[in-house]
Amino acid sequence: MLRIVVLGAAAGGGVPQWNCGCPICRAARDDRPELQNGQASLAVTADGRNWFLINASPDLRQQVTATPQLHPQDGTLRHSPIAGVILTNGEVDAVAGLLSMREGSPFTIYAHQRVLAILKANSIFNVLSDATVKREAIAIETSFALRLQDGTASGLELLPFTVPGKSAWYLEGQAHPAGEDGDGDTLGLRIGEPASGKYFYFIAACARVTPELKERLRGAPLVFFDGTVWRDDELIAAGLSQKTGQSMGHIAMSGADGAIASLADAGIAQKFFLHINNSNPALLHDSAERAALTTTGWTIPHNGMEITL
Repeated sequence: MLRIVVLGAAAGGGVPQWNCGCPICRAARDDRPELQNGQASLAVTADGRNWFLINASPDLRQQVTATPQLHPQDGTLRHSPIAGVILTNGEVDAVAGLLSMREGSPFTIYAHQRVLAILKANSIFNVLSDATVKREAIAIETSFALRLQDGTASGLELLPFTVPGKSAWYLEGQAHPAGEDGDGDTLGLRIGEPASGKYFYFIAACARVTPELKERLRGAPLVFFDGTVWRDDELIAAGLSQKTGQSMGHIAMSGADGAIASLADAGIAQKFFLHINNSNPALLHDSAERAALTTTGWTIPHNGMEITL
């Protein structure tokens, strides 16, 4: 049985963001606690005992504490059911939580070589000892079985693929540790359970929906997709930044070329947006944007939401 738990659905900074006084962040602090959301991450399992995280957000410690499925086994002094962490990019949103996993429990980091090079170049990640935390490079368009620490099968299979995007923003203007050429900075994932044939897609960052990506997702039973902004100039219009969604490597939800329109006829059974920025009005349950999103079959998940396929 393929089980997925949503640990967080927000973009960098979460909701509320610590230094943000926008209307959504103010409401989340004051009288709309249901708006509070941690940064985007999922946990997935095939056996109900061993879990794999998709990205390790800066909110990871709080997310694990709030998720009973990820707690140490009863009667143990030191234990974690987290068998591995799969990184889809090298952004702070995806890797900072690794530093909260430095207390000696064994697990494996799965990432493209370009992302592993970023971790290797930053000595702070050396707190994750090679003796207990393995780093395994994953190859584009090459499926493989996720394994537990003793080498046995987890029941999950992973297929990484490239999506339009960009390397981590903090590397802008700097030499990439893995060199300037090559794909792998922004990945989508197909996570499946071969025994049942169940699968889903995870795409937390995507600059546009290409014809190839649309065909890949066609008929999928479940897709988690980049929902950073409602409109491309949203941050500029709100006075929060001078960056567009596209300049950050994120497609808008709305518009003729947005995610909703681009995937409208792809036949996806369940469609969830995640990595949603605090500026996005679709976060407000009573907004016109949320109504438009819902009527087109999309959902914004809540923390702790569990989905079974």
